[in-house]
Amino acid sequence: MDIPHLENNHVKLTLLDLSNYKHLQNIASEEDLIYYSPSDISTPETLKEYVQTAVDGYYHKTTMPFIVYDKTKQGYAGSTRFGQIDWKNKVLHIGWTWIGKEFQGSGLNKHMKFLMLQYAFEVLFFEKVEFRIDERNIRSRKAVEKIGASLEGVLRKDTLMQDGFRRNTCCYGILKEEWPEIKTDVFGRLLN
Repeated sequence: MDIPHLENNHVKLTLLDLSNYKHLQNIASEEDLIYYSPSDISTPETLKEYVQTAVDGYYHKTTMPFIVYDKTKQGYAGSTRFGQIDWKNKVLHIGWTWIGKEFQGSGLNKHMKFLMLQYAFEVLFFEKVEFRIDERNIRSRKAVEKIGASLEGVLRKDTLMQDGFRRNTCCYGILKEEWPEIKTDVFGRLLN
């Protein structure tokens, strides 16, 4: 499976692997960067394990992990991925997204999501893209709502967090027939 090279004037997404993940070590160690994630990336060892899991998924054709390069600030900003890729049913998740605090609020995430959605719908011809977000993560929930994703339901106490808390997960989705309007109306406004 070839990983796409997704790029526009603001961001470049390329394969995240064991040859380049060290560019993210300083960002990954930022306090509470992925507070709402069940993963731990705060040390060089846990970051490497996190990347190894993503790489394993890539070789099993269930994930496409990306390292994020901010072309405006000319620096590595974080990571994101396509995950839980269901090739038969043409459904995948966009998530596992984290970007350093200096890149947050800059519009970078909108550019990343646009490129990923465009690839999922227009190149892979998938039927649906899903987002799974901790119910408490209001900022991320508002971000996916702003790009046109619909809340489809809440999975109650479905994910065990590092501190032993069992979180509720909000499930959002965008259907392929919704993409043309979202691309034109939502992203046309957000990216200009």
